[in-house]
Amino acid sequence: MIARISSASLFGIDAMPVDVEAHVSSGLPNFSIVGLPDAAIRESRERVKAGILNAEFEFPKRRIIVNLAPADVKKEGPAFDLPIAIGVLATTRQMSIRRPGRYVIVGELALDGSIRRVAGVLAFAILVRDQGLAGLIVPRENAAEAALVSGVTVIPVATLYECASFLSCEAEITPYVREGSADSDFIDTIQRDISEVRGQQVARRALEIAAAGGHNLLMFGPPGSGKTMMAEAFPGLLPRLTLEEAIETTRIYSAARTSVTATALVGARPFRSPHHTISDIGLIGGGTVPSPGEISLSHNGVLFLDEVNEFQKRVLEGLRQPLENGHVTISRAAGIVRYPSEFILLAAMNPCPCGYLGDPIVDCSCTPQEIRRYRTRISGPLRDRIDMHVEVARLSRAQLTSDSAGESSEIVRERVARARAVQGERFAAVNIKVNARMRNKHLAKFCEMDEHTKDFLGHAVDRFAMSGRAYSKITAIARTIADLSGQRDISIDHIAEALQYRSLDREIKVL
Repeated sequence: MIARISSASLFGIDAMPVDVEAHVSSGLPNFSIVGLPDAAIRESRERVKAGILNAEFEFPKRRIIVNLAPADVKKEGPAFDLPIAIGVLATTRQMSIRRPGRYVIVGELALDGSIRRVAGVLAFAILVRDQGLAGLIVPRENAAEAALVSGVTVIPVATLYECASFLSCEAEITPYVREGSADSDFIDTIQRDISEVRGQQVARRALEIAAAGGHNLLMFGPPGSGKTMMAEAFPGLLPRLTLEEAIETTRIYSAARTSVTATALVGARPFRSPHHTISDIGLIGGGTVPSPGEISLSHNGVLFLDEVNEFQKRVLEGLRQPLENGHVTISRAAGIVRYPSEFILLAAMNPCPCGYLGDPIVDCSCTPQEIRRYRTRISGPLRDRIDMHVEVARLSRAQLTSDSAGESSEIVRERVARARAVQGERFAAVNIKVNARMRNKHLAKFCEMDEHTKDFLGHAVDRFAMSGRAYSKITAIARTIADLSGQRDISIDHIAEALQYRSLDREIKVL
């Protein structure tokens, strides 16, 4: 007799259906799992045996073969423990599957027969919904996550015995239903208010523009000028996540086996700040079994690289494709995995190795060669892909001791939300959300300028020998500035302000 149990496996952030086929025959006792299993699946033989015995079933002393189909695709993770155990019980007639419909079953078995949570349940629920299956049987700890996908019957189980009883129609389990609206899971992203930042009016304005248009931003200035504080306040300027964005982000975190909130939904825009010793795989993603990196965990949020010059050059160069395309493609022998990575890059750096180039109080001790070498750690092509470059100067004593506070994050976020709403209407018919994602065809259509304004921009590009990409970035920034001011057309004033935020395109003269 052969038992077939429906399950699923992760590939990237997507799920693919897998049939677990169990066959028991006469012969010397043996337990084999075939179908390109990884080490975690091969070890499931011991977990399944102990789980079956401790759930008060009998483990057959016969030859057992379990096949994971399709057999030519590598499977990984412990989520097959539960369907394998159910298959063994069904093929030895210790239970019969009488439940109508096709259920996808996932779960890791503990040695005592209880069921532990697994990764990727959100993707499994989407698979069940898209294929119109009867439902999804998951560990009780994963039920809230699976129920984020509407229209899916989620059956939470705590033990192997409970799962077998449900499939045999010997017991009923109430499908899990989320309490209240998913909107209640969203949390406020204002952890540090922008009003805490003293002075730095130009940098604060640049942060608002970056938030409104989704632009990448590089801040450079001496130590203690407030770069890190402003970066930490930046997520509070962004609009709150939509439900669609939250589910999309949660799907990545689920596939990465990264714990999320108690409600299972990522309710705030991600803010990731990896250390400069991170590897290229840690930042971009990959590995023998591909997993999302920091850029994908920052999807729909912010990636902050403090002391960006200290990151390995190979690591930084890996950002070029994701910044341009909004996704990262990882090729492995098992196939090609694509992870979304639409994030806003915030980077901070000192102007020179000692940090005091151009400082009015402390003299710089660096040589021109040291400064040039320090600056070139960020290559020209990567710098081109960072929309805005802003100098953050040392604060004066009057600014540091001032009691006057600037606008709060909530006030700035309201303006940002209005500008984002304008962009939402503008890009309703195209597959982009913010100005920073515009391509040349979008710039020609949505960035209207009169001839005088075009000539002004052209002369600036020629004077500073800017690249074509820099030209496009300036145009997109000017479009965002116009959106914040509620104007349809881009004027010279908008272009002039946008040019201020490309300071690294101008040659740095070291005396």
